[in-house]
Amino acid sequence: MSRFELPEIDATRAGLVLFVASVIFLYSPVFIRPPSGTFVFLELAVLFLLYALILIGLNLQFGHTGLVNFGPVAFFAVGGYAAAILTANDPYRAVGLGFAWPVGLVAGVLAAVALGVLLGFSTLKLRDDFLAIVTLAVAEIIHGLTITFRDVTGGSIGLQNVPRPIADMTGGGGGAELFATIVVLGSVCLLAYGVFHRLSASPYGRVLRAIRADEQVTETLGKRVFRYKLVVFIYGAAIGGLAGALLVFYNGAASASFFTIDVTVIVWIGMLVGGAGSDRGVLGGLALIMGFQLFTRFLNDLLPFVTQDQFASIRLVLVGLLLMLVVKYRPEGIWGTAEELEADS
Repeated sequence: MSRFELPEIDATRAGLVLFVASVIFLYSPVFIRPPSGTFVFLELAVLFLLYALILIGLNLQFGHTGLVNFGPVAFFAVGGYAAAILTANDPYRAVGLGFAWPVGLVAGVLAAVALGVLLGFSTLKLRDDFLAIVTLAVAEIIHGLTITFRDVTGGSIGLQNVPRPIADMTGGGGGAELFATIVVLGSVCLLAYGVFHRLSASPYGRVLRAIRADEQVTETLGKRVFRYKLVVFIYGAAIGGLAGALLVFYNGAASASFFTIDVTVIVWIGMLVGGAGSDRGVLGGLALIMGFQLFTRFLNDLLPFVTQDQFASIRLVLVGLLLMLVVKYRPEGIWGTAEELEADS
């Protein structure tokens, strides 16, 4: 076990306690309003927690089971749009059924699970490279459908008038909303981390790692490999759908620009840099990548001879170089374990 995995805490109980505390905080008359200069950091923290939810499920799929899923954003998008369609009130050129936000939250998870079941049954018997291609293609198809079916999804305009429960409880937005959102999402993320970490550390998790190492040997030991892979795939789909629903309830809208391939790229790079299979390491890798993107965005002012488009490309090149260096010199990731992932062979 890497040093990053220590000391061990009961994240599940901590997540439950924090979630209860966040609910009490939302219903209390006291709200914390951070300085306006910190808003950019708080907004990035919200996005980090949403992506962390996706990454927790993706790490269970790839880091622990070996499933190469290049389409986590598909479940992210399906969960978000399902929640938005069911809860939006009179959106412009789109479908909005006006249900309460808890209905949309549950529907977003169930819609992502349904896609996970359909995709899992049809693709999980494929080899790793074919599975990667199919999941990537499905993600792009979902993105294309959200733009094409304008009368349902609003097309490139998106779905507006989606409920914003946290903003409503905190009086309409600003720093109080951002702080409350971080507390709520932090508790959800911590709870999800605790549940998935317990799962991966249990005998069930040892079966998953055996599947990652050699499916045929695991099959000969009497384990139903396909069933394990399908359930893990559904777990990742469910938490991705939950993240998508939480995103639209935070933004008050659903748009195709929220669910691009950039999401897949960021979470995958974060996982590989941090160390696939290390539950805390992948979150550290994601924080490293998103922190790098945040602090380099302000450097463009120091380079007046470089346009904004050129600087954005330079930032992507630097992220790619970081990934190349990690893969070459530490393929198990910064906080990963070479012996466990067999990265040294």
